[in-house]
Amino acid sequence: MWVLVNLLVAVGMLVVVPAGLRLIRDPAVALARACWPVGAVAGAVSLWLPRGTVATSLATVYAIAAAVLCAYAVSRPVRPRREWPTEAAVLTALISPAVAASALVAERSGYPLFGFEPGVLALTVAHFHFAGFAAALIAGLESSVRSRVAAGRSDGQSRLTPGRVADAAALTVPAGTLLVLLGYFTAEVVELAGALVLTAGMWTVGWLTWRYARTAAPDRFTALLLGCSAVVLVASMALAVSWALGEATGLPHPSLTWMAATHGVANALGFAVCAMVGRRRAGAYL
Repeated sequence: MWVLVNLLVAVGMLVVVPAGLRLIRDPAVALARACWPVGAVAGAVSLWLPRGTVATSLATVYAIAAAVLCAYAVSRPVRPRREWPTEAAVLTALISPAVAASALVAERSGYPLFGFEPGVLALTVAHFHFAGFAAALIAGLESSVRSRVAAGRSDGQSRLTPGRVADAAALTVPAGTLLVLLGYFTAEVVELAGALVLTAGMWTVGWLTWRYARTAAPDRFTALLLGCSAVVLVASMALAVSWALGEATGLPHPSLTWMAATHGVANALGFAVCAMVGRRRAGAYL
């Protein structure tokens, strides 16, 4: 299982985060974007080395790159109120690699950060690249795009507009991610609540993405990428809920090995990679 987890984390470091940063047009992100490849390569190499000084040092280089990204996040100017849902999702995405980096440095050094064993820390690294960075960034992107579209319309036909739905997703994805993290420190039922909230947000993102792929994608390949990312979320997040429910209640549920091979692969390749590439091809930017 851990070979697969390491491969997925490497995809997050080397592919997903750089692709996501290219969707941010703010010139101030340039430093973080330039630093990231060095940190990502160091972090990816550290995954395959025995725990110890060298692996920890390389993980620390990754942590520095994540800290630069985090510094950019906190330096972003305050947005107008109508953009707060988008900004909540974007800030969650930009800060998530720092959480992953803290877990990675501890795991590579063999230190039980907050009492967590290395295996839990390794899964935390994966979680905050995909449920943290990728999911939140795509939710923020959906909210941003829908807000710009809604700003050009004034028909007022329904309160349940795609823009409002996208804003709801942009808030529930960060909230669900935070609840899952809080559940690590409190109780499995809190983690279950986080999984439910995160799933609601991700399914909403999937619905909005599917709607766009069917009606407005610029070409068939882009529509295929975005459609794939939307469909994958239905199954992958159902698996996340089934696992969290089983952990909280004792009901039968998939093993961690099975979750890595299904939920993990689906979220990393089927959702994150397809969504990032599809949005780039569609010309969607924050």
